[in-house]
Amino acid sequence: MFNSSKVVGLPLSRIDGPLKVTGTAGYAAEYSAPDMLHGYVVCSTVATGTITKIDTSAAEAFPGVVKIYTYENRPKAAWRDSKWKDEVALPGHPLRPLNNDRILFDGQPVALVVADSFEAARDAAALVQVTYEAGEPHTDLAREQGDSYVPPVPRMQAFMPPKPRGDSEAAFAQAPHQISAEYTIEGEHHNPMELFATTAIRHEDGSYLIHDKSQGSQNSHDYICNIFSLDPETVVVRNSYVGGAFGSGLRPKHQLFFAVMASLDLKRSVRVEMSRQEMFYLTWRPTSIQTVSLAADDKGHLQSVMHHALHATSRYEDYQENVANWSGLAYKCDNVTISYEIAKLDVPTPGDMRAPGAATGITALETAMDELAYEVGIDPLELRVINFIHRDQNTDKDLTSKALHACYREGAERFGWSERSHEPRSMREGNELIGWGVATGIWEAQMSPAEAKVRLSSDGKLTVSAAASDIGTGTYTILGQLAAEAFDLSLSDVTVKIGDSSLPKTTVEGGSWTAASSGTAVQVAAKMVIATLLKAAQKIDNSPLAKATEEQVEVAEGRLVLETNHQVGIALSDIMAAAGLDEIEEHAKIEPDKSIQKKYSAYTHSAVFVEVRVDEELGQVRVTRVVDAVAAGRILNPKTARSQILGGVVMGIGMALHEEGMVDHRTGRIMNHNLAEYHVPAHADIEEIDVIFVEEDDDKASPIGVKGLGEIGIVGVAAAVSNAIFHATGSRIRSFPITIDKVLGATALESETLQ
Repeated sequence: MFNSSKVVGLPLSRIDGPLKVTGTAGYAAEYSAPDMLHGYVVCSTVATGTITKIDTSAAEAFPGVVKIYTYENRPKAAWRDSKWKDEVALPGHPLRPLNNDRILFDGQPVALVVADSFEAARDAAALVQVTYEAGEPHTDLAREQGDSYVPPVPRMQAFMPPKPRGDSEAAFAQAPHQISAEYTIEGEHHNPMELFATTAIRHEDGSYLIHDKSQGSQNSHDYICNIFSLDPETVVVRNSYVGGAFGSGLRPKHQLFFAVMASLDLKRSVRVEMSRQEMFYLTWRPTSIQTVSLAADDKGHLQSVMHHALHATSRYEDYQENVANWSGLAYKCDNVTISYEIAKLDVPTPGDMRAPGAATGITALETAMDELAYEVGIDPLELRVINFIHRDQNTDKDLTSKALHACYREGAERFGWSERSHEPRSMREGNELIGWGVATGIWEAQMSPAEAKVRLSSDGKLTVSAAASDIGTGTYTILGQLAAEAFDLSLSDVTVKIGDSSLPKTTVEGGSWTAASSGTAVQVAAKMVIATLLKAAQKIDNSPLAKATEEQVEVAEGRLVLETNHQVGIALSDIMAAAGLDEIEEHAKIEPDKSIQKKYSAYTHSAVFVEVRVDEELGQVRVTRVVDAVAAGRILNPKTARSQILGGVVMGIGMALHEEGMVDHRTGRIMNHNLAEYHVPAHADIEEIDVIFVEEDDDKASPIGVKGLGEIGIVGVAAAVSNAIFHATGSRIRSFPITIDKVLGATALESETLQ
């Protein structure tokens, strides 16, 4: 039905880019109101125990302080109101700030100081004296794994391991080639550029406009309306621009609760912004311990796969991820056993962090596959090709598409994989050992229910609206492109309105489903507008489109025309004038096609090739080249899509070499809660990254043919880096991040073994 004018598929710049680079895009902490108050959170200094006394007298006497909230005077909130359903809810009880005297984790909020300036609130907060009866912290997953358990209530049924197939233990025992190893990944912390903040602007009539750092304005809206018993019609939540999130903004954070609580109590506008240190007390990718056992025949065909995964959760919620199930579907194997457990620690509840579960589990699987390749004595890429499968054995479903073979082929050619020597420590230049590694990436291609409106004005301009968020992924731009192409317009003729709870309903932005979901809703709404135009055109006397169907027409050059003959048609302005319409607006609601979901599984795939150089004396690792070949269906915008993969690769390098939350298990406190000591990749750490989008047609994963890109860029990267380090040094390091001390220790041990 749609014309052939190309807007979708072009590498167009982001329509919100000029606002961001000029500083005119407003973030949550950048809005103000007359007579605004500021809140500052006081955090606990113990990881577990109880509060025995809070002395706020000195802080209350500080100039500018308006009120200090603790568990002793916090206004009531309807915590047990069952009407609110968190979109990414976990079994257990969400954090209830200032609910009682109990301390559950290091950095838990214990007081809120509200003052007439940020500086006054901050300085007064330092004067709040809190006395604790500290308990014995349990924060070391390795020590607590004896108390691990299978989650009694699944967060999502798909996260639970599939039933074992075949006899994996017997097949493992009988196979000529076996490997079994334990892989540990230390906890990682979300550190987006924008700090969590909420500005609650109270109007004279008691209504609210709330600017919140969130990945879902409607989730935040429903949270505060139900917790504080507010009329939903009197509250609007906006997250027009979000400075990164990586999953940390999926659930409402305590600064939202505090800002609204104080504003309601004091009847003033209130802003609460977290510090960088506080960001480390929020959601995090949990510490994990995994055991992967693989067995193969002499030709490399997998005979057995066993994968056990354990990760941390908090005392108050059972956080769960899909960590190990990937090992049952990545490669062909008829004997598979997957198991999964969690362990309660005195830590904040972990949260979804870019490719939750997959980034963790596939790191272990793909490192183990590399180990198996060397055990069998074949090329690591060849091992993956040998065990390629077109079906999801976990669910016994066909795949909507799988262009992973093309990823392997095109990625290997671009990287020059055929020039790789197989033996470790066989490639060097001067004092640097050179290693090449490869890994496969997989992520779910999902859709969620979504709504959108498209409005056509008589001047030929379009407006697209949906509550969807743009956390830096390019949502503004791709929704505009889809609408522009439907009406043969340039992107500049389309206005995109998103990030507002009053707009058509969408789910939170996460899971790589926004483009498929909101994009489909926009496309459907556009079709509905064109259908309305056609009905109006057919009412015109002697209409040349009188007998045309919706499938036979399209919009081209400002006219509704026959798809097969653009000479036959009517100008849109004439159609609307004849119908007496200044505008046409349609509201679309879409849901995933359950009939397709019953028959097919849908995944995005990638092949990641990495080159590292390791200083033999210093143990310093440099990632000098990455080629990431991705099969993700239709690419709506190669420019924004490439940015997503680049960002994912950089995060994968951080996972492999840098990122590690360091906890003093004697006190249970995180020690490196700043960006000076919690290392993330800087510009100097990142060299050449080459992104390939292989051609892949998929009309089942989503109606617009896309499969999502937000997550796939990180999956497999840490494993590919690890495998490259082994190829360079001959030392297998199974503890992430792979820091200099581990490299030096492993190479020293390797040298002793060789001697």
